[in-house]
Amino acid sequence: MSLFGKLDAEIEIKASAYKFHEVNSKRLPEVSKLGPNFIQSVDLVEGEWGKEGSVMCWYFIFDGKAVMSKEKIEAIDDKNLSVTFKVIGGILMEWYKSFKFIVQASPKGEGSLVRWTLEYEKLNVDDPESNTMLEFTIGITKDIDAHLTHE
Repeated sequence: MSLFGKLDAEIEIKASAYKFHEVNSKRLPEVSKLGPNFIQSVDLVEGEWGKEGSVMCWYFIFDGKAVMSKEKIEAIDDKNLSVTFKVIGGILMEWYKSFKFIVQASPKGEGSLVRWTLEYEKLNVDDPESNTMLEFTIGITKDIDAHLTHE
């Protein structure tokens, strides 16, 4: 077993790639309204909303518990419609030395294809892979899509 891991998931959604990317880059304060089944709130800790280097605390329900993840926007690529979030504190740091969320939206037909990539280094070789967190990203993507297609 390796300490390093990478998981991917692709989800087809009805919303446009641009709209989905906009939520994950420029409309982060609205995520709790767009994905209320998953995200309770998002607080800006440092920097400006939608800017690289900004730090925010995400409050969410994970495995039935209210938890927090402190994340930094490492990269925003408006051309390729992707955002990279680096976890710097909170619940995930209990199991991982490093953890990144990369989300990219690509146009597909009248909707889009959203690809989530989770890159991480576990603290211990016996710690589980992050399949539960990947399922979480799929669920929030579906919630956000449902709201975006009714805006």
